[in-house]
Formats: sequence, C-alpha cells, structure tokens
Amino acid sequence: MEGKILEFHPDTIDAVRKEVNLDTNERMEEAVDILEEWVKKQTHFVKRDFPRMYLESTLITAKGLVERAKQRIDKLCTFKTLMPDFYPSNVTRETFASIDNVVTHAHIPKLTKQHYRVYLMKLISEINVAAVLGYYRYLVVASEYLKMNDYTAGFVIMLDFRDANILSFVTKIGPVELGQIVTLMTDGYGMRIKRIDIISDSKMVDSLVFLFKQVLSAKLSQRIQVHKNLEVIHEVVGKDLLPEEYGGKEMPLRKLNEKWLDILCSKENVEFYKEINQARTDESCRQADKFNENYIGTPGSFRALSVD
Repeated sequence: MEGKILEFHPDTIDAVRKEVNLDTNERMEEAVDILEEWVKKQTHFVKRDFPRMYLESTLITAKGLVERAKQRIDKLCTFKTLMPDFYPSNVTRETFASIDNVVTHAHIPKLTKQHYRVYLMKLISEINVAAVLGYYRYLVVASEYLKMNDYTAGFVIMLDFRDANILSFVTKIGPVELGQIVTLMTDGYGMRIKRIDIISDSKMVDSLVFLFKQVLSAKLSQRIQVHKNLEVIHEVVGKDLLPEEYGGKEMPLRKLNEKWLDILCSKENVEFYKEINQARTDESCRQADKFNENYIGTPGSFRALSVD
C-alpha cells in the first residue's frame, strides 16, 4: 500500500491486523467478502459497491467485527443523507478557503511507534461560521481519503490553542453541530481516538475542555489532557515525527497543510470523492422501525426525514 503523503512502519499492516484478529490475508479476504456481499443486498443503499480497501478500513475501525462493520457502513451512508451540509458538492481549493487563515493543520506523515496517526491542529485566528463549516467539510473529505489510503491502530488528536482566544472560540462553536461532526467522525468513519492533547496555558482552558466533554463519550472525555508546553507531547508521540516548529524533523505545519490540500484537491481524489459521496441511503426503502432502532438515539440533533 502506498500513500502520496502517508508513511508506515514496515510492520504496520501486520501489527494493525493482528490487533483486530484479522492477521492473515485469508481471514481479511473472507471478512471483506462477507461485507461486500452484504452491501449488495441493502436495498436502502443508493450505492451498493465499495472499493475493497474501503471495506477493509471499515473492518479495522470496527476491530475486526463484521457485524459492527456492517453497522458502521449503514451509519455512514445514513449520516451522509442526514447531514448533507457537511459534504461539499465539489472539492476545490475554494471549498476550504474559509479556513486558510484560521487554522493550520495536518495529519502527520509518520506514525508513532504504536502505529497511531497524529492529527495536529493549530488555531491561528478568530473563527466565524463560514470557517467552522469549512473546517468540518475538510475533516469529511480528509476522512474519505484516509479510508482508502491509511492504515492505523488509532489517532492522537493534538490541538494547539497557545495563540488562540479560547473564550471567543468557545462562544462561537455551536455544540449541536460540534456533536454532529464528532458523531460522524467516531460512529461513521470509525475514528479510534486514543488521546486528545490540548496545548494551552490559558486560564480559560477549562471552558474548552467542558465544551468538548459535552459532545464526547465518557470514555473519550477521560482521554483529554491539557499541557502548558510540548514536553509531554514529545514523550507521548515521539519528538522527531512532529513539524520542525514543534521540535521535530518534519516539514513545517503550514507546508504540510499545503501538501494535504494539493492531495485532497487532486483530480484523482476529487473523482473518488464524487463517487463515494453517492453512498447515501434512500430511506423510503428502509423499514421505519429499523431506522428508529438504530438512529433515533444517536447523539446530535438530526432533522426528521420526510418520506413520501
């Protein structure tokens, strides 16, 4: 497996598969086959064919459990129908222009020793409504790319608020929309978040943690840690894989940000995104009781579907 920006350890695929009990090619192929056949039979799916790598990624996030992987695909297709605003109709540089001068961020190319992918976001100026939506759309497009190109045992989320006005940030973030994007990332894309590290020495950081805890599960809330400097971060993820301004050997975060934009807006990825964005649901073909059973209790406020 080759990524245009993502790097892996020589044993990453074997180690990640072993962790989810799919440690032989035969076991993985069998699980993907089952998932592939199941997708073809789902009459409420608008799209009934997925790349095998997409299905394999789903199995990894589902810890190798086929039934959980089925639920995850169903949820992701449903969320695309319920939350269309998070999915841009097209992907160009202009799609993310609203966040250009608000955040600098990137998934770090190198993995940690534990095969975790680090996502680093630095808030650099005041946010606004357009920037928030643009950021959520970026996360969605990047997540689709990662489904086809990444192989990890989980994610470490690093949020750098050292130069940010935290009070302003907290008052401008809508908890409902934040809850929806968190649900989409965790329940839809299956992001296995191992840590959430906030870097800030602000006295208002507790209000930021409180905001996040409103929308995160109890388990994830316990994984939030606040640091006043980078020393602990260096110990946790390994200093060298970080951007140079964070004491590491990787290219600066701004350059990584630009490289990611080039990849996400490339012709190849745009074509893939358009195709996979069709993977939604036709709720008129789903039994109402099944929808109620699976989604009414989902975190976040979703508009009721009007089905003729």
